[in-house]
Amino acid sequence: MDLDKKDKPEKKAKKKRQNEEIVAIKKKKSTVAYEEELQFLQVELLKMQNHVKEAGLKVVILFEGRDASGKGGTIKRITEHINPRGARVVALEKPSDVEKTQWYFQRYVEHLPSAGEIVLFDRSWYNRAGVEPVMGFCSASEHATFLKEVPKFEAMLASSNIILIKFYFSVSKKEQAKRFKKREVDPLKQYKLSPVDKLSQQLWDKYTVAKYSMLLSSHTKVAPWTIVRSDNKKLARLSAIKEILRRVEYRDRVDLSLFDTDPDIVIDGEDEVVIMEHKFE
Repeated sequence: MDLDKKDKPEKKAKKKRQNEEIVAIKKKKSTVAYEEELQFLQVELLKMQNHVKEAGLKVVILFEGRDASGKGGTIKRITEHINPRGARVVALEKPSDVEKTQWYFQRYVEHLPSAGEIVLFDRSWYNRAGVEPVMGFCSASEHATFLKEVPKFEAMLASSNIILIKFYFSVSKKEQAKRFKKREVDPLKQYKLSPVDKLSQQLWDKYTVAKYSMLLSSHTKVAPWTIVRSDNKKLARLSAIKEILRRVEYRDRVDLSLFDTDPDIVIDGEDEVVIMEHKFE
């Protein structure tokens, strides 16, 4: 046997190891703390999902908010490690010509969960309470009809044992402008910019009025709104996940005190209405 040939692969592997460079990566303490807490919460999400499947629960989580408010990033962290077989993200395109002739809620109903499923709506039927009336995509009459009907629709969901969690991510005008500028120069984020996004700053006040009307009409006992201040994306993500884990009971859940949130970041929809009314004065 040729010993030189036998040793050759071992020598190559050794040389490769010697040539590998080790790069030290520095992280802020706050980033490390965020990543550790996120991992802890993601483990809890897995436990929650297992219980949802075993118990045959039906969970719907809505994410609403202005453009660039952080909805997509939060959804990404929620779904990052859970089983895709039991969870779906629904982000519908604008309605087709046929869908425009249907009952407004019809195209959303077909995406509701079956037993054991979690469905996350990246924008939802509340398009008719925000983008559509502000941009003129629906009439004033259609908008008013929606605000009148949506509490009844959501009461029907609740009576069908659907757990409905509604988030509104609230970003400041200054922070939104900052995020839009980043999207303009980042080739990986440019796809997120649309003509509607570019008008968001100009139409800020109209969106504010639309938000107020939406909360006033659709914050109910069976389907309350949870407002998440999202200028700090990381805190917003953690807070939303904690709120989900508080709202869905599951087996082996840790002490609820571990899901406490900052009252300046997570606000009840009714309280947000009062805050907005004071600003209008």
